[in-house]
Amino acid sequence: MARRPLPRILSNGSAQLARSRELARTAADSATDVLHPLITITRGLRRLAAAGRRRWAETPKERRGALLFLVASVVLVVALVPYGPLLAAITLMAAAAWQGRDRSATASDGPDESQSQRLKSLYEALVPYFSAAEDPEPLYSHGGAWDKAFPTYAFDGGGRISQLVVRYPAYFTDGEAEARARIEHLLAAKSGRGREYHFTWDEEGNQLTVGVLPPLPVDIAAQRFVTTPGETVLGFTDPTRVQRTLPLTHGEKQRDVPPVVWRTGLRSTEPHLLALGQPGSGTSTLLRSIALQALLHGDVVIVDGGGTGEYACLTGRDGVLAVEAGLAGVTASLEWAATETERRLIAANQAHQAGDPPPDDTKRPLWILLDRPTAFTHLAATDGRKDPQLLLQVPLRHGRPANVTVVVADQLDSMDALSEPVRQHTRARVVLGPATAEQLESVLGAPPHTTPIDELPPGRGYARLGNGPVHRLQVPATPNPYDDATPDALCEAVLDLLPPRTTPADGETIPEQDQSEGEPESAPAEDAPESVPVAAEAPESRPDAAPALTEESLPNPVTVLTKEK
Repeated sequence: MARRPLPRILSNGSAQLARSRELARTAADSATDVLHPLITITRGLRRLAAAGRRRWAETPKERRGALLFLVASVVLVVALVPYGPLLAAITLMAAAAWQGRDRSATASDGPDESQSQRLKSLYEALVPYFSAAEDPEPLYSHGGAWDKAFPTYAFDGGGRISQLVVRYPAYFTDGEAEARARIEHLLAAKSGRGREYHFTWDEEGNQLTVGVLPPLPVDIAAQRFVTTPGETVLGFTDPTRVQRTLPLTHGEKQRDVPPVVWRTGLRSTEPHLLALGQPGSGTSTLLRSIALQALLHGDVVIVDGGGTGEYACLTGRDGVLAVEAGLAGVTASLEWAATETERRLIAANQAHQAGDPPPDDTKRPLWILLDRPTAFTHLAATDGRKDPQLLLQVPLRHGRPANVTVVVADQLDSMDALSEPVRQHTRARVVLGPATAEQLESVLGAPPHTTPIDELPPGRGYARLGNGPVHRLQVPATPNPYDDATPDALCEAVLDLLPPRTTPADGETIPEQDQSEGEPESAPAEDAPESVPVAAEAPESRPDAAPALTEESLPNPVTVLTKEK
């Protein structure tokens, strides 16, 4: 039986369909070429409109009226100028054409040759740590493909790695701190030194995310922080570590910065602070910043073991009970602090037993700030006296219910010279300046999640409050305003925060009000014959700590600092 031929439409239908598609594609390309200027201008107008909406949303509400008036004035001027609307339309079309141009760069799908070489070198360096001879399908092997181990990567403008996701085999001991520290040190060294890296370990997914942290702001001067009584701002940290920001003034601008807030008082779990650092790392700056904040609601006793006059600006200020730099004065002040702590505890206990609220004189916070107390340990041992650090046992042990806070700052190398009560009762810790990972872990109790670097600006370090996480820290700039090398802007910022001088500083004399003009200065010697000998016999006495000065002889330092009426 003869086979009938297929219909004509079925025999050459595929060819006609192909020609139809080609004609349609050609027509679309031709239309795109013809309408390309219109498409570009439309895209530019859409981008300009989006930019205008963003500008309007970013403008504060109190400035929107002025912006509307400015736009209306420009439209009116353009309408009144000859050929103004035509020129405005031409300018708008030109701006739209410029904004709507195709700016998509012909970026390559992968890294360039130098970036590939950097990733390959990093992959080869990780092979000894992430490979095992028993693995049948090793993810890391010499000469292997690095793209499977690094699914995500990014580079900065200098060609160095800025972000990297590292996959590692499941048998790697990521739960051991030593194994993780080796990998972190290797990645930091191979990715580029001089930067701080943040490591996030995902044990469930067997991935390690490496990110470069931006530098913390070092240009924030001392100022009044928006805090409640009992909150002290130690410095500023990364926005990913805390969920709170503070409005700060930076020149004429306002910005929000995440702070590290230390809470003290009756309900604080870390009522005392220990700050350690290398010389010039900023521990004295931290103490000055804490003192300026503490003087808003309490009294301060300062012990200057450095003897360089770093706290001379606080001498004789309202609320500053003493600024001592001698062994005798330090011993007397700390003895008074221990006695005052016991008195507050007894008064509060008696009030509790009677069912009454605590007395007002026990509610006002008392701050004891010590800068390098280990310097007096050697002096006391030479003179055969008691170590002043032993006098801190009562304020450290019982200071929280008595509203007494102790802050100790010393050098990192002198940590072994600190007394046992200081190391035991200071649960809030700060380390400033360059330090190794072992030193940070020994002081803070936990390793930081970033790699420490060798060169740090003053006031940069790490902080840990109790059992919380380790934060990067930048102390606000609070320099000595009497230092000639300090910029004028920072000096004025600190001087504006100082309380008024209500009592005379050390070495100042008080003119007698009842002395006649023609009477010689030695005439009133009979009225106060004991004032000068008392100052000579007891140089550690603090006349500025007394609430009022009389012509009688000054008592011993313990009585001067007592808050009793």
